[in-house]
Amino acid sequence: MDIYQGIGFVGMVFVVVAYLLLQINKYTIRSLQYQLLNLVGAILLLISLFVHFNLGSFIIEVFWIIITIYGIAVNIKDKKKKKRNTKE
Repeated sequence: MDIYQGIGFVGMVFVVVAYLLLQINKYTIRSLQYQLLNLVGAILLLISLFVHFNLGSFIIEVFWIIITIYGIAVNIKDKKKKKRNTKE
């Protein structure tokens, strides 16, 4: 196994562990920990794909990253909004 396959393997573990923790109710779909595990996992998988390219996998990882970043941004915005509403 070369370094890039190792990076991809670690990324896969992150994504699978995130999904497992979601399914056993340790994380919620909106928890930052869940989203960060997904994001880091997808980035690591994407890095491995630069060397061992597969178009379908590359495209799904790009979308995974974009959607996860969007989810994180929405969660941060919602938390700020709730914090503001609590102060009022």
